[in-house]
Amino acid sequence: MGERWELRTGLGKVFWGQTESLHLVDVINQTDAIEAIDGEDKLGQPMVNLSLIQDWGTTSLFILPYFRERTFAGPEGRPRFMLEVDTDNPIFESSDEEKNVDWAARWQHTLGRWEVGVSYFDGTSREPILVPEMSEEVALLRPFYPQMQQAGVDVLAVMGAWLLKFEGISRRTNVENYNALVGGFEYTKVGVFDSQFDLGWLVEYQYDGRDNTLLTPSQNDIMFGSRIVYNDIDGTEILLGIVQDLDNTNSRSGFVEASSRINDNWKWRLDAWFFSSDSPEEPIYQYRRDDFVQLSMEFYF
Repeated sequence: MGERWELRTGLGKVFWGQTESLHLVDVINQTDAIEAIDGEDKLGQPMVNLSLIQDWGTTSLFILPYFRERTFAGPEGRPRFMLEVDTDNPIFESSDEEKNVDWAARWQHTLGRWEVGVSYFDGTSREPILVPEMSEEVALLRPFYPQMQQAGVDVLAVMGAWLLKFEGISRRTNVENYNALVGGFEYTKVGVFDSQFDLGWLVEYQYDGRDNTLLTPSQNDIMFGSRIVYNDIDGTEILLGIVQDLDNTNSRSGFVEASSRINDNWKWRLDAWFFSSDSPEEPIYQYRRDDFVQLSMEFYF
């Protein structure tokens, strides 16, 4: 490490993005779909990462020499698709399969009230296309990982009590080309009702240019949410919201996230998701019976 550069090698996690309800530009790490359905739990990624720190911004370069497949719930797991995903037989567009060397770059800078990030990724898509197949007279979904090129932009503007957030991508593969975006605001009232609590309201719009796919519920949706920060010594926070499909009023999902420290070593976390849809063509229809509440304990040392 020098004054103007940093070099990291090994297994790491990197987060890109600004929005709350959807993370479009965050493409370095593979999603762990078993741990959570919101895409925020990630698998470690083997990488070589060089960051160049200058007055005009930080440029991060990544070499990603190995690919990790996405995890999916099995026949007894939840939440899961109506058909089982055959994770034992993935298909890769690259002849190098999981050993294809990917690369990525990102520039980020703070300009007054604005935080701006511009990114580019070239390599194996972390998001598979699920291809229906018959195996021994059993219908399965087989994951296909195409090569992709993705350009992304993420922006955060701090305007007093207002946060303006935006993420947009343009993705190109040999299967499909599309654009997607998510944007909105978060307004926070500090010390609501003369208390120690902060209360925030969030609104974000989601757009995806693809036709209906199993992994793309956010094609024309809007999220309404609220964040409650207790401002206590335990760092207690609650985030809850609902995502409404604007094309189908009977299709929606809701979520609750809460966490707090118990002591210096222990922390509890609550995650809950609820799904409602009566349209089989909607992506979340397959989850309509998979509402769940998860309470976990975390130990830090």
